[in-house]
Formats: sequence, C-alpha cells, structure tokens
Amino acid sequence: MAAARQGRVAVWAQIAEDLRSKIADGTLAANRQLPTEADLTTQYGVARATVRQALTTLVNEGLIVPRAPRGYFVRHRKPLFYRPQTEFRPQPKTPEMDRFMADHSADGREPRQTIDVAIVSPPPDVMQRLRLEEGELALVRRRVRYLDGEPFNTNDSYYPLRLVQDTEIMHPVDIARGVNQVLAELGYPQVRALDEIYLRMPTPDEVRRLELAPGTPVACHICTGLCPDGTPVRVVVNILPGDRHVIVYERDGMTVDGDE
Repeated sequence: MAAARQGRVAVWAQIAEDLRSKIADGTLAANRQLPTEADLTTQYGVARATVRQALTTLVNEGLIVPRAPRGYFVRHRKPLFYRPQTEFRPQPKTPEMDRFMADHSADGREPRQTIDVAIVSPPPDVMQRLRLEEGELALVRRRVRYLDGEPFNTNDSYYPLRLVQDTEIMHPVDIARGVNQVLAELGYPQVRALDEIYLRMPTPDEVRRLELAPGTPVACHICTGLCPDGTPVRVVVNILPGDRHVIVYERDGMTVDGDE
C-alpha cells in the first residue's frame, strides 16, 4: 500500500478499488469470503476504521454482503433479464403461475410474489397518463416479486376505477388469463403501449419494499396501455433495482442507432 498512499485519492477508496478489481477479475469469486477486517488491516497497513470504510463502500455498491458473525462475502450476482417487449404475449398455461413465475421457475430459482389491491387517489403523473378527472379514483394492484427469497422488483398497476369496479381485477390474487385479457373482455383491448424508462435513486418506500442497500439506483419502467382509439386504460410502474436486472430489447431490422 506504500504506493497506494501517494496521491490525492483517499486510502479507503484505494482499498475499495483494489478489492473491487479482484471481484471484477474473479480473484475474489462469487460467494467467497473476504479476509477478516484484522487481516485486511495488516495487509494494507492501515487502521481498522479505514478498512471498514472501504468495506462499507462495497456493501453500498452491492458487491459484497455482511453475514454476521462470519464476515463479508462476495455477492452472487444472477441478474434477471427484464424484457419489456413481452408485455402482450400469451399468458402461461399453468393457472397458478403468471408470466413472471413461468419465466423463472425453469431457471432453477424459486419465484413467488405478493399482491395487494387498493382504491387510491393516484399520483399526479399516473392521473395525467390515465387522463383522469380531478378527484377521480383509481384501482392499484401492487406486487412485489421475489426470486430465491430476495425481492427483485415491484409492479404497481393502476386502472380507472370506473372501468374495473366489481370485476376480478379488484381481488388480490393472480389472474390466470391475465389482466390484459380481462380488460379486453370488458371492451377495452390494448393494442399499443407507451414505454418510458427513467434511471434514478429510489424513494424511501422503494427502499423498504425492495430491501435496497444504500446507494442502489433503480430503473423505473412506466408502461401505459392504450385502446384502439388511444384511450389509456392502464398504467404500470415497474421498479427495477440496478444491481439485479439487465433490461433487454429486441428490434426488427439491421439498423443500429447512429448508423443511418
């Protein structure tokens, strides 16, 4: 560390970068235990508080996890491939599993979800997308989706209450044939979707629901479903932690952005 102490970069930041590099190149493999704080203190010739600051940084970046009383371990990263373009594909044939469950059961992971339903005054941005009148209520179906016990994303779907009042959409259970099909049966088929993706830091509620470590960014995917006449009937807000997802799009044709 003698050379590392030279320059303006803080020593704890240099230790963090050294450990980060070892994780990136596989020297410290997934699930491997890091040296103890005492060993790192000796290895780098610094105070224990300096080592702890470096380790805290890597925890906040989602690279390592503390497992008391054993110490710190390299986090096993197995991201979910999130595909917005699959929105309108047919539902799985197995009634007890929705699209998410079917996709990832076969991947060797254990999926589950929670579903809550409420009648709400929607947030202003949702109200605007659904073109609701002032004071008009919406129904929201809130999901937290898990893989192997870890919350991977949230999925909050808003509908004008006047369209779904007294329908099965109001029940906090999975709908085997899909909510899109229910809306079509009610006379509101969705033929187009407007997708928006925002990258930002999470809200306190998102941190709580997704059990996010400090400093974890999220992608916010907002999908507005539109009927043939352009009427919006559904707004879905998906929150995707940046350390757990890869967003994948498929496009037809050979044109690459920037290459006319």
